[in-house]
Amino acid sequence: MKLQLITWLIPRLIRIAIYCLSSTIRWEVVGERFRPGTSDQHIFSFWHSRLLMMGVGLKGCKGYTLISTHRDGGFIADTLQLQGFRAIRGSSTRGGGRALIEMIRKCRDEGADIGISPDGPKGPREKVKPGIVLLAKKSGVKIYPVIWATRSSWRISSSWDHFYIPKPFTRGVFVFGEPLFIASDASDSGSLVRVQSAMDTTCQIADSYFI
Repeated sequence: MKLQLITWLIPRLIRIAIYCLSSTIRWEVVGERFRPGTSDQHIFSFWHSRLLMMGVGLKGCKGYTLISTHRDGGFIADTLQLQGFRAIRGSSTRGGGRALIEMIRKCRDEGADIGISPDGPKGPREKVKPGIVLLAKKSGVKIYPVIWATRSSWRISSSWDHFYIPKPFTRGVFVFGEPLFIASDASDSGSLVRVQSAMDTTCQIADSYFI
């Protein structure tokens, strides 16, 4: 019973903390922001370290997010569900093939959006892995880089991704990069370079926004 209570409580506390923190931040948007209710499909690509505020930038999205099967992933999945997202569990190290098939099916059968951290769940930090390229090629859905940054933030240096936590009462920005279409017959290696370049460019714009 105690474990069940903790499992139920932690995601709700995280959601409240995210809401309270994000409400103190003056957010700006660069690029073509996500607008709920459009017929366009998206594969939103964001670094694992910037996961905390993605529910704010993609508010209203009813799509699916790829979350690792690790125990901590369960808390993340439940928190995102409270924000309106649904989770597909899997990673490059465990259940990745099944998760990829499920994401492709959600795109094709439901017209769903997908959110994915292409460097997760264990890195290397900010290095794109092939999974997102395969998803884009098989589904035909464009990749949309999304990166947020704030003028002031804390970083957890002990975590592999140097996780970002914005400080309250600062300024923040969500940068939506140019969408990438990956043709089904495109080179895997060349496509990987394209996605990495797009993510790096979007991240650079976000991180230099308040300089």
